[in-house]
This record gives sequence, C-alpha cells and structure tokens, in this order.
Amino acid sequence: MQIATWNINSLNVRLQQVLEWLQANPVDVLGLQELKLTDDKFPHDAFEALGYQSVCFGQKTYNGVALITKKPADEVVRNIPLHEDEQARVIAGTVETDAGPLRVINCYFVNGQEPGSEKFAYKMKWLAALENWVRAELQKHERLVIMGDFNVTPEDRDSYDPVGLKDTIHHTVEERTHFQNLLGLGLTDAYRMFDQPEKSYSWWDYRMLGFQKNRGLRIDHILVSDALKGSVTACTIDRTPRKNKQPSDHTPVVVTLG
Repeated sequence: MQIATWNINSLNVRLQQVLEWLQANPVDVLGLQELKLTDDKFPHDAFEALGYQSVCFGQKTYNGVALITKKPADEVVRNIPLHEDEQARVIAGTVETDAGPLRVINCYFVNGQEPGSEKFAYKMKWLAALENWVRAELQKHERLVIMGDFNVTPEDRDSYDPVGLKDTIHHTVEERTHFQNLLGLGLTDAYRMFDQPEKSYSWWDYRMLGFQKNRGLRIDHILVSDALKGSVTACTIDRTPRKNKQPSDHTPVVVTLG
C-alpha cells in the first residue's frame, strides 16, 4: 500500500490538482495540510467520486488537515488530546489494511516564525505535547505512521543553504532535537531508509526562482513505527506537481509499504 503527505496550501485553489494527482497516483491514504477552509466547505463529494473517503479538520483562512482514504478511517481524533489549541493542525484515524489496522497521524506542524518569538515558544510547547501523545499512541497502535509538514529540516543535508540558514527557523537545534525525540519514541524517517539523490527537497519558496534553482528544504516527512519499518520498500518525493501552474510551494512525499 502507499501513503502520501502533501501540504497543498489552499484546497480551494488546488482541488483539481489534488484530484488529478490522485488519479495518476492512486495511493491508499493521502494526508493534506493547509486546507485553509472550514469543514462545511470541504469537497467530500469530489473525493468520493474517485472512490475515496475523507475526514477533515479545518478553519477559515489558515491551517486545516484532512485524511483521504480508500477505506474508512475510524477512531478519528482532531488535534492533540489534552493540549488546548485553537488551530486545526492534527487529524488521526485508523485504517484497515491486509496486514492489520494502521494508525495514521497527519499533522501541520507549527511554523514558529523565528527563534525567540512567541510563535516559536508556541511551537516548542506544541512539539512537546505532540511527543507525549505519540508516545501514548504507539502503546495502543504498533502499526503507526505520523506524517505531514513538519516545518523542520532534520539535518544540514535537508537544506539548500545549511550554513547561511544556520540557527534560523526550521534549522534550529531546538527544532531538530524535537525531531530526534520523535524518532526516539520508536519511529524512523522513511525517506532516509534509502539512498536518495543529493539536494532532495519537498518545499521551495515561490520567490527568487526557488524551485527552478532548487533552493529548497526537506520539511515534509513520513515517520514509520518499528512494527512497520520492515515493510517499507520505497519512499520518494514527487516533484512533478511543483511544476504545475499555480502550484503549492510543497510537493507530495510517498511511502510504499509491502
């Protein structure tokens, strides 16, 4: 089966791009971030026409996440339990597979703006709450995937300019430590399980020909639990949608299990 994550930076603007991508890449589960619409505006019918179920957690103008699945998602949770948050950033569900239930957590991680800011402090608290919850989820669900726009470059090789951007947002020691904390719970970065091309990124700035010059960051990730690690056969970044007219600044990441 295949699972994908994609920050589409407004589903209203890019619904047709998502539908066309799903037709060309019929993954079993797709996690979307930055819907930028409320739940009543979510286009469930459009996904149903392609044979998909959908659950969403949106808000006006900002944030918003959804799970698009071939089989219905059960035990759906919206946002991090016991962590008060007005922003729609997390949706989780359990999907039945041939190998057993699979818990999928789809997240739009906090950006953080800049180190030392209030938004950065919010990011640190959010990440700590996420880690506590994922630890508990792993105790309930051995087969677990957490994916999304993490807004963190795990290593220097995940940034087009690790020296110039050292200690700036997405590159700080604090953010990278939290990423490692997630791995320490018993998760693995699926993309780094395989030899990958150098300078592989999932996000490029719209400005200054960022994509054309490959001035990007790898900030979209799929982490798999130890119980799934042995079944991961591939993990790729699909750059094709970034070439679309009016593309998202992110592009899909896809993991193949089994």
